[in-house]
Amino acid sequence: MRLERVTDSSHPMYNEALRLYQISFPYHEQREELSQKRILGDSEYCFDLVYDEDRFVGLILYWENEEFIYIEHFCILPELRNHRYGQKALSLLKESQIPFILEIDPPVTPISVRRKGFYERCGFVENPYAHMH
Repeated sequence: MRLERVTDSSHPMYNEALRLYQISFPYHEQREELSQKRILGDSEYCFDLVYDEDRFVGLILYWENEEFIYIEHFCILPELRNHRYGQKALSLLKESQIPFILEIDPPVTPISVRRKGFYERCGFVENPYAHMH
């Protein structure tokens, strides 16, 4: 497994990655395309393609600085979900040894409950403080 950073929308995989992003998240949760293109050059913003050898399997969009990593969006190709690609991709990020912050939907639907369980199995813990989503 490896991550490949995209820093410009002319990257050959950018459009394919953007299609995965668009089918994986509701429209209201997506960054507008022009905004996405603009922030690609920000040194703290990471638009990382996830590969298993040479096969594109997913996408992780996150912010990273010296203090933490904030995962904004994370998705695996639908046909490859439940094959541990998500777990392996998060393990790559964990090598940085800095804290992670991740926000997910409240666990009130079957899919959101499954998503919370996935992140807990990957070592994330729920923030015990009140939070307005």
